[in-house]
Amino acid sequence: MTRVWKWNRPVTVREVLEDLQKERSIAYTTVMTVLDNLHQKGWVRREAEGRAYRYEAVSTRAAYAAALMNEAWSQSDNAAAALVAFFGMMSEEQRQALTDAVRIVQLPETGTDENPGSAEDRGGR
Repeated sequence: MTRVWKWNRPVTVREVLEDLQKERSIAYTTVMTVLDNLHQKGWVRREAEGRAYRYEAVSTRAAYAAALMNEAWSQSDNAAAALVAFFGMMSEEQRQALTDAVRIVQLPETGTDENPGSAEDRGGR
């Protein structure tokens, strides 16, 4: 998936193979099998191009990461404790990104931050 996301466009098995072979030896059939498995799982879509397929990610890397975090969090028997532990593992840069994300989500629908008011002014959000 990393290679498919990297290009951000439909890719062939050959393109992924050539990119991977810059770092290590890998067989064409291995790459083909992995991309086919990703297609069967619904992570990539494919379109025929001649005798080959072009594969494209179904969702962004960010959406995939968010889904993984949501799945892990939802399986916890104590969501608050899981979040506290997760936040405790974050670097300062990650905490700042989280603060920024929460601020973005909490902004009024106008998308401006000129006079955000209190949470109650924003409908309790």
